[in-house]
Formats: sequence, C-alpha cells, structure tokens
Amino acid sequence: MTLIAHMTDLHLRPRGLACYRISDTNMLAERAIRSLRSLETVPDALVITGDLTDRSDPREYAVARRLLSRLDMPVYLLPGNHDGTADMRREMAGFPGLTETADGKICYAVNIGTVRLIALDTHLPGSPCGELGQAQLAWLDGKLREDRRPTLIALHHPPALSGIQHMDAIGLTDAEALADVVSPHAHVERFLCGHLHRPIIAAFAGRIMTLAPSTGHQVALDLTEDGPAMFNFEPAAYFLHHHSDRTGVVTHMTYVEDFPGPYNFFSDEGVVWPGDET
Repeated sequence: MTLIAHMTDLHLRPRGLACYRISDTNMLAERAIRSLRSLETVPDALVITGDLTDRSDPREYAVARRLLSRLDMPVYLLPGNHDGTADMRREMAGFPGLTETADGKICYAVNIGTVRLIALDTHLPGSPCGELGQAQLAWLDGKLREDRRPTLIALHHPPALSGIQHMDAIGLTDAEALADVVSPHAHVERFLCGHLHRPIIAAFAGRIMTLAPSTGHQVALDLTEDGPAMFNFEPAAYFLHHHSDRTGVVTHMTYVEDFPGPYNFFSDEGVVWPGDET
C-alpha cells in the first residue's frame, strides 16, 4: 500500500503580506501542514503541484522551507506559473529531483512505494499559460518506456479543459502532444494537477485527471461563457492518493479544517449493520 498526499497552489507570501491583499495564504498553508501531520496514517510522500509561491520571491521560498521542514516525509515539488523554474531550483535546493532537467525544465522520476511519480515542469516564463516543450515530452516518453510500474504524472497546468473559461484560457498549450506521448502507455494511471484552485475530476488521454483544490482560496465556480475571474473561501482541502495492487489508485479529499465528529453509527430497530451483534 502507498499513500501520497497531494497539495497545490499554496501561493506563499513574504511574512505579513496577504495574497491579493485578502487571502492569508501563509496561515492557510500552516493549517494544511498541521492537518497533514495529524493524519493517523502517515503518507509516504507529499507532492505539491506548483504555485508554491505567489511571486517567486526569495522571501516566499524562505517561508516554504520553514513550513515544509516540519514534515517527516519526502516532499516533491514542481513549478507552477507563479513560481520560477530557476528560482525554485536555487531557493529549494536540497529537495529531491530539482536538479534534474530537460532543456532547463525541472523534471524527474521517483519511486514511492508501489508507484512511480513523474514530475513535469509547465512553467512558461512571462505567461500564465503552461507548456511542456518538445524536449521534456521526449524525456517523458523515454521514462515511460523504461519502467512499467503504476505511474502518476504530476504537472501544474491541467491538460483537460474544465469549463471555467478564464482558467481554460491560461491552460496547457501542448496538451495534445502530451496525450500522444501518454496514450500508448497503459501503466499511467493518473494525472495529478493544480492551477484551477478547485477539486476537479476529468478524463484525459484515456486516464483520470485529479485536479486538487488549493490549500488557500478557491476559484469561484462559474461555468458561464463570460464568467469573471473571482475567488472565494470555500473549505480548503487536499488529496490523498491511495494505491494498492487490489484497487489501483483511489483518491480521497481531505478537508483542512476540523468538523464535528466522528460519531458512531447506531442502527434503527430492525436494521442490522455489518459487524453488529445479532
């Protein structure tokens, strides 16, 4: 059994500054890490699918280093559009995989328990859109050919469209090329993504794409054609991806905040639950 925590879009800021002057993303990220540390089953790793920082500021990476140093598990990072590839490599030196590159991009493959994680870099300098590029796609094809174990591909920009127009407009520009690379490889079980600040499940290249919500603010759900770019404070959450030979990958959403419970189930008269004494 393998358990991987998946967080995204922390948008960390220099101490004392809020994101968009409203969202206290540092405090919200602190709560997410506290939630992760409180889990009864300790994950084998944490994957953060980009936008670790809000402006790729060295002060923001310093906040990230302090925050993530509290975890007793490997932490795998990859850049989002708000990060910078070179900045992340320099400021987060010592975190696994960040020195491996294809044409300057951060990309690496690691084994986590029963699965393989392949991290990709969609950061496109000067643009909110994402791009993998031919060199990284060729590197991915080679990695998929060399190992057939169950594989998760992590990238910031989701390759599938969501229907949220203003976010789809800043999506992955070479998604079709990614589909061409991945389609022949049946051992790819899941795409792990971020960027949209919402929990979204979609199909892409015959696989499941799991797009995690942000640990901070969420993008407002508006599927109208000209919906404005807005955010709100729906409950923050992250994903837990559970893999076993029996089930494959099963994804659970874990809320950051505490809620009432848990409570025991009590049967009504005449109803017998499995495990109840008769």
